[in-house]
Amino acid sequence: MKTGTEPKTPEAPNFIESALRMGGKSDEEARSTASIDRADEQVEDLFAPGYRTTDSPIHRAVWAREAPIDLFLPGSSEPSAGCEGVMRESLDLVRRYKAAGTLLGPDGRIAGKVFDDLAAAGYWGLLIDPEYGGAAAPFAAFARFLTRMSTVDPMVAGLASVHGCIGAVDPLRTFGTPEQKRRFLPLLASGERLSGFALTEPGAGSDLSALRTRAVLDGDAYVVNGEKLFITNAVPGRTIGLVCRIDDRPAVLIVDLPDREDDHFRLVRYGLYALRHAHNNGLIFRDFRVLRENLLRPARGDGLTIAYHGLNRGRVALCAAAAGTMRVMLADLLPWARFRRTYGAPIASRELVRRRIGRLAALIVGADALVSWCSRLLDEGFRGEMECIVAKIFGSEAQKEAAIELYMKTHGGRAFLHGHRFGENVHDYLAPCIYEGEGELLGLAFFKSLIKEHGKAYFEPIGRAVQAAGLRKPNPMNPAHAWAMRRELMPYAAWWVGQSLELRRRPAMPEMPARLAEHARTAFYELHRSRREISAVMAKHQLRLADRQCRMAELSGRLQALVVALVTSLWAARQPDELVRAAADVLCRDLIRAYTGRRPSDDDLRAVTTLGEAVASGGFSAIAGVEADEILMPY
Repeated sequence: MKTGTEPKTPEAPNFIESALRMGGKSDEEARSTASIDRADEQVEDLFAPGYRTTDSPIHRAVWAREAPIDLFLPGSSEPSAGCEGVMRESLDLVRRYKAAGTLLGPDGRIAGKVFDDLAAAGYWGLLIDPEYGGAAAPFAAFARFLTRMSTVDPMVAGLASVHGCIGAVDPLRTFGTPEQKRRFLPLLASGERLSGFALTEPGAGSDLSALRTRAVLDGDAYVVNGEKLFITNAVPGRTIGLVCRIDDRPAVLIVDLPDREDDHFRLVRYGLYALRHAHNNGLIFRDFRVLRENLLRPARGDGLTIAYHGLNRGRVALCAAAAGTMRVMLADLLPWARFRRTYGAPIASRELVRRRIGRLAALIVGADALVSWCSRLLDEGFRGEMECIVAKIFGSEAQKEAAIELYMKTHGGRAFLHGHRFGENVHDYLAPCIYEGEGELLGLAFFKSLIKEHGKAYFEPIGRAVQAAGLRKPNPMNPAHAWAMRRELMPYAAWWVGQSLELRRRPAMPEMPARLAEHARTAFYELHRSRREISAVMAKHQLRLADRQCRMAELSGRLQALVVALVTSLWAARQPDELVRAAADVLCRDLIRAYTGRRPSDDDLRAVTTLGEAVASGGFSAIAGVEADEILMPY
């Protein structure tokens, strides 16, 4: 991570809260929103200039006069030989357990022996530096590895992400003192202590300002009281990052959970359809003591700063796992499509089924492209907030579509048989839409990050003028209102005229197939052109924009479609497999239509069905080596 050295910015001005109140918000909502906005700014300060949100690829593509296309190119970092050895041994180990039918213990969860053997292989230390016993995998290599592991067992892959991305590992690596790192990281690298992150509470999910768990300093320890919910890897004997309130500010304590429950610590067990092969529990703390030296103290910000920082890696890891899971769905679907016959012909010959196969291949390619791109940005030191949100939303929504619309519908009633992959895993296919932030709410966060600086530059001064003039419903067409805002309106008017006169940009594209180059140019141009529509929405709704969630979500979704099209076309152009490039073409057609609202042409439909026919015939390199389940009830 690149770190900044310039003077820190002050806390967000009271204008944020005042504007929200003017928009009809309660004092509590205004204060909570302002506190989250401050936490976001504090995370920004952790990154050096040039790597923050305003310098991110998406922000520059929309708002900057010049945005180099190479910001959207994929990464190419490779693991060391030792790191690759850890990955290879871990994959082989899980395959052996799966083949022997011993991956799961009697309770239906990943067996303890599997955890131990993965620890011996170095699996849990992949993201930890060698000085603490880890393998120091570049995140790009780690993410690609998660895709491979997900084709063998998604839960084992998911636990690596929980432990290394959103568990205690990332907070310690990023915010821990040298003493804290020496004390905790070797145990986390060796697998002696596995980790999780305790953030969610019964009344605090997307609204992180609603945290109720508190810790009070008492001598050499903090005394914790509160409850956590939906915490993966939360069992006695593990290590968690515990988000709580200290002196009424969010904070993170690194907590070694006791080896057994007692009067001060106990689990809340519940039935959970998703994650059934992992431990996911609630935690209750009653006068539970944690050493004061276990408090993480970021140089800037508080516990929300720590929580927000770790989420981006988890979001990319989710997309990587989805890419692996969808590969398994496609590998499963093809034998069935060749076997099942209707009216004397295999359903693989039917257009609708070919379209499903082609669409599934396209979704896999899109997820691969986003993982490669976002991982590169994180490895280079970018914050990557908006970019990782795009990957998370696309990966989770693609997996949901693949499971329901493509996989289940093609298998028909057999999808609900005991032992069928769909019926056994449907909740895990859908749950990523909620993990790491519910998709539509994250889309709003994406939009907010995109408009924040534009709002500060032009709309915040206007808002201050409105506030000073006491205008409840400002209208620039009202002469009195326009006069009150005249000084503040002039810069925005000049900006708007400048955008109207700007010539269409034609970015220098790398060498790539003509069709993919056309998609990349269109997506890049439309991203830049969208700034006028975005600004018009801001001008129309002004202080009440926060309440126009449906409009923001709709526009955010269309912008994300352009980003995915741009990244996918550039990534696929570098791939040697012609079917991968054809799949990228199919996905980009769909995504650009989603932005424009255009209906599919006959050529679009031919492209996806032709792709489906080719994938059904074999040779799609993305699923090489992925094993399919046997067909149940083959008659």
